[in-house]
Formats: sequence, C-alpha cells, structure tokens
Amino acid sequence: MAVHYRTQGFFIKKIDRGEDSRLFTIYTKNFGKLKVLGRAIRKIGSKLKGGAEIFCLSEIEFIQGKTHKTLTDAIPIENFSVIKKNLRRFKIIHQVIEALDNFVSKEEKDDEIWRLLSEIFNKLNNPQFKINYPPLVYYYFFWNFVSILGYKPEFHDCNINKTRIDCDVVKIIKVILRKDWSMLSRLKITPSHQKLLKIVSEWYTEKIIV
Repeated sequence: MAVHYRTQGFFIKKIDRGEDSRLFTIYTKNFGKLKVLGRAIRKIGSKLKGGAEIFCLSEIEFIQGKTHKTLTDAIPIENFSVIKKNLRRFKIIHQVIEALDNFVSKEEKDDEIWRLLSEIFNKLNNPQFKINYPPLVYYYFFWNFVSILGYKPEFHDCNINKTRIDCDVVKIIKVILRKDWSMLSRLKITPSHQKLLKIVSEWYTEKIIV
C-alpha cells in the first residue's frame, strides 16, 4: 500500500504533461522543493484543480511512486489575490520564485527558507504594506536567501568579499540583512542605487553559480 504524505506547500511552477496532467514544482514546509504530478488535473471535473494554482499556498497530499510523486489532494489555504491583482507585486513574486527554483535543487527541508518565502508572500499580499521602492522586496529575499544557503556576503568598509562596491549600495544590503522593514520602507532609493543594486545582485549570483 502506498504511503500518503501531507504537508503545506507553495505552488511555484507548472508544466503540462500528456493530454490532461500537469507536473508541479512545489516548495513544501516539510520536504523542501518537490516535483509532483497532478494526474488528470486539467480535466474540468478535477477535484485537485482549486488547490493547485500557481502562487497558491495549499495543504497537499502525495504518494511516492517508482518514478515520481503523485498529487492526491490539494486544499487551498491562501490564493494571494492581492499579489495576483497587482502587476508590480506579481512581477516581484515571480522574481522571487525564479531565484528559489534556480538555487534549490534538493528535496530537503529548510525551515529558514520556508519562513523567508512565507514572509515575502505575506508582505506582498498585505494591501497595507507600503515601500518607497517595491523591487527592494525582491532584493530583501535574494540577499537573505543566499545567506541562508551559506553565501552570506563579507563586508569590509565598502567592499563585499574583497570587491569594491558603491558604499550606498553596501549600506542598503546591510539594512536588508538586518531584516529591518521599518527602515527599508523609508529608504530613498535613487535611480543610480536601483541600477547598482541590480548589477551587484547579478554579479553576486554569478559568483555563487560559478
């Protein structure tokens, strides 16, 4: 008899398979990132469809087969309607998910990543949440995420890992790593800061990947 596993998970990616099935990437609370097949989920009467939407948090159940996991239940917990109705917030969460999917390959539980991902979804889904430069939410995720993975930057004056960086950008990243939302929400990020923050984050990503 197959063993049924239950956990909570964020649906972060989907790929159609065959005539009516779909392969989901789900970041779960108890197992980390999983690939789970939803059989016949694209059929009109599928009972799984409501809880298996992209960027939805659901309680899921799955079984482990010989070659893949199969979704057997999906009960929606939160569909994050505020994010889905706001293009800017939707783009930010898409960036977050891309970074998560690119860097995490193992099926391994990680409470810190789960809490960080939950924090970002809840912040962006809160209609009262305000920040002067919304993309800063992505950079908050990115720098805290890579730190969890073991790539926390080392600072010395205006250097990151012995590479000279704009001093203002270094200060912004330090505030991000302090997880001080009240200060982050008040930061005035100039167009120059925006450009440099993007460049530095992409540079750091390349260093990690290499």
